[in-house]
Amino acid sequence: MEALIRTARRKYHKLLLDKGVLTLDSDGIPSNADRSSKISVLISKGIADFLQAEEQAKALGQTSGAMFEEITMSFIKDTFPNLQNLRPGKWHVEKLGNRNPVKTSCFSQYEHLDYLTSLTERDEKLAASLGYNYIVSPDIVIFRETEPDEVINECLPIVDETIARISDLRKFNGGLPILHASISAKWTIRSDRAQNSRTEALGLIRNRKGHLPHIVVVTAEPLPSRIASLALGTGDIDCVYHFALPELLETVEKLGNDDSKEMLNILIDGKRLKDISDLPLDLAV
Repeated sequence: MEALIRTARRKYHKLLLDKGVLTLDSDGIPSNADRSSKISVLISKGIADFLQAEEQAKALGQTSGAMFEEITMSFIKDTFPNLQNLRPGKWHVEKLGNRNPVKTSCFSQYEHLDYLTSLTERDEKLAASLGYNYIVSPDIVIFRETEPDEVINECLPIVDETIARISDLRKFNGGLPILHASISAKWTIRSDRAQNSRTEALGLIRNRKGHLPHIVVVTAEPLPSRIASLALGTGDIDCVYHFALPELLETVEKLGNDDSKEMLNILIDGKRLKDISDLPLDLAV
């Protein structure tokens, strides 16, 4: 029987191909390549060859990014909830957006942000002092439901009506679900907009009350130098996960590009860059 994560990874790449996210144009240039960069084209071509990408019409405009988010969310749904022996709980994986009623303030660590935002909207002087953007909207979130006392006390009496009256995990206390992970999905890293992931991370860190969720980025960017712009450094993003890291490594090795190879080694040895297959187990920590 094939390992669950291996099967899910293969499905992940197939969906990226079938949905027209990873494609080749009429010149054989992959959809995640920067045409103005020769090394970007070469590396992305090598990855596309490994994944058997074909020439077809690609998703237009922002559709590629939105589909990448959707397919990444599907990969997480196919894997993380199956790790109950490592991370028990009632888990939900959702893609956020303007039409989704779920937002950061729907979780126990950030429920105060709605009130803070309403204050700044009514008071211009307060807004000027504190700023506006408290509500962070990650691409994908994983959150855990609160637990009833019957579950908490399943093996032996842990709580009763007189104790642990403020704990976020306990359903008896009437709290909101707990945000477990914030996942930013970036098909490519081409502009300052990609740095929004770092801004969102800092917002989650500074504005939380309680446990800090996992904060990660998933990308299909082929250029190691651009991956490094998000992956290097510590204190905000836990780690960057590449959609095809072994394929990226082998391509760079074949091309003999020493700068790219050195940068990848720095990122991997420093635990700043991992493969998408590593993400479910890391989320179980």
